[in-house]
Amino acid sequence: MVKRMTELATECGRYGYRRITALLQREGWWVNHKRIERLWRRECLQVPHRQPQRGRLWLTDGSCLRRRAEHKDHVWSYDFVLDRTRDGQPVGTLVVVDEYTRECLAARVARRLRSEDVIDPLADLFVRRGTPEYLRSDNGSEFTAKAVRQWLEALGVRTLYIAPGSPWENGYVESFIGKMRDELLDREIFYTLAEAKVLIERWRREYNQVRPHSSLGYRPPAPETIEWPLGATRPGMPTTMAGLT
Repeated sequence: MVKRMTELATECGRYGYRRITALLQREGWWVNHKRIERLWRRECLQVPHRQPQRGRLWLTDGSCLRRRAEHKDHVWSYDFVLDRTRDGQPVGTLVVVDEYTRECLAARVARRLRSEDVIDPLADLFVRRGTPEYLRSDNGSEFTAKAVRQWLEALGVRTLYIAPGSPWENGYVESFIGKMRDELLDREIFYTLAEAKVLIERWRREYNQVRPHSSLGYRPPAPETIEWPLGATRPGMPTTMAGLT
């Protein structure tokens, strides 16, 4: 178990012992976070410092009215993430997040992203998942363009624009972007646009299907389904009743 804990800590360098515990439990190890914390310290693995608590999503004077997501596909939020390849050329990523499930629905990567590049990935999502009731974004020209607003209005999707200079009002997608920078963009060198597309999509799938989320009880937003063969024993599971004592 210690060997597997170390392997996971190496693979997921920005995960603390609680997320590693969740991954071990998902693999079938019967262990709690207190034991993993002790082993984590014994193996001299780094325990991240506790972050100060932050209030989110509350109305403040002058802020826009926040609509809180009440169910899946109720409120989606989207924004751009900017980075560069090794040669200094820009790389933009349009990310779309379901605020209720925390799932990243899309991550469209391109050298330049304009209003038409907003419509294309949204159209793909609408075909596959249906339309959300609301779309939340900032007031960037790509989101407020007349073509985008008219297209969304024709589909019956209402827009929620945050107040200028108030990124905290788009907290879910900002939180996602922070994790994306910390766990991927600040750790990878992209040599080509194609490489950026592959690595960002791979990380998006891992974020949705594998990465434990503390706000979801250390479960991923869209976990993979694992079917164990009939009669098979999961790793770390006792094989006899005596092993349960």
